[in-house]
Amino acid sequence: MRVLGIDTSNYTTSVALAEESGFRQQRKLLSVGKGERGLRQSDALFLHTVDLPALMRSLSPMGRLDAVAYSARPRDAEGSYMPCFLAGAAAAESVAAALDVPVYRFSHQAGHLMAAVHSCGDEKIGEEEFLAFHLSGGTTELLLVRPDRELGFAVSVLGATLDLSAGQLIDRVGVMLGLSFPCGGSLERLAAESASMPRVHVCVRGFSCNLSGAENMAQKLFREGAPACDVARFALRFVERTVLEMSAAAREKYPALPILYAGGVMRNAAIRSAVAAAFSNVWFAEPSLSSDNAVGTAYLGLAKRKRERG
Repeated sequence: MRVLGIDTSNYTTSVALAEESGFRQQRKLLSVGKGERGLRQSDALFLHTVDLPALMRSLSPMGRLDAVAYSARPRDAEGSYMPCFLAGAAAAESVAAALDVPVYRFSHQAGHLMAAVHSCGDEKIGEEEFLAFHLSGGTTELLLVRPDRELGFAVSVLGATLDLSAGQLIDRVGVMLGLSFPCGGSLERLAAESASMPRVHVCVRGFSCNLSGAENMAQKLFREGAPACDVARFALRFVERTVLEMSAAAREKYPALPILYAGGVMRNAAIRSAVAAAFSNVWFAEPSLSSDNAVGTAYLGLAKRKRERG
C-alpha cells in the first residue's frame, strides 16, 4: 500500500511517498530575500504553485497510489487557516480525482506529530496518550495528544508562548546578525563558535512562556558590540532553558506520560542534548523529519487507508 503526501507550509514545499517498507521525499525551501524575516502568504502560495510540479516529477516513478493525503490547515482548531495550504490542496485533490483514489485532509501539526512518532524510535507512543512539544517558526506549544481515527491525533493545548514562537526568536536574531532566513541551522553553527555560557532568566509560568524579552536582550547585546557568535549563543540558550522549564512543569503534572518533541527548532543538537540529559522517557523526531515535511502527512494517510481496508 502506497500513499502520496503533500505539505505546503509557509516556508517549505514538501512531497512524500510512504509505504510500510519506508518512504521517499522531496522538499524545497521557499526563497526569502536577503534581510527579510519571512514571506507574505500570497508570495508563499505562488512559490508553492511554482515548485510543486518539479518536486512531484522528482518522486517519479510513483507506481500505484492507494490514497493521497495533504495538509489542509495549520492545526485542528476552529478557524485555523493559512492560504499557503491551498497549493497543496489543489495538487492533492487533482491527483486523487484523476486516479480515483481517496483523499485525506490533515493538519500540518498532525503531520509533524506523525513524523516524530514514526522516526523517534518507538512508534507505540502514538497508540496511547502522550505529551508533545511542537516548536517551530509558527508554533511553540505544549500539547496533550491522543490518537484519533479521523484526525490522526486529537490535541489539547496545555500551554504556549504568549508572544513570539521559538522559531521566530531564532529567525529574528539570525536575520539581525546577517544570516539568511530561515536561520536555525546557521545560527546553531554560529553559536558553536562562542566560548561563552550566558546566564539567562527565562519567563515561564506554568505551561506557558514569553520569548519577546529575549529578542530585546539580543538586540541590546548586538548594539553594545558583543560578538555575533555570543549573541547567537544567548538566543539559543534562552530557547533551551525555556524548553527545559516547560518540560519540567509538564513532567511534574504528568509524570507517567512520554514527552515527544517535534518541529524545526528541535533539530538543534544542543537543545535535544539538554532535554535528554534532564529527563527520562523523552523522544525526538529524527532531525531530518523535525523541520517541515510531507512524510508525516503521508503516514497519516497510510494509517487511515489501512484502517479503512481492515
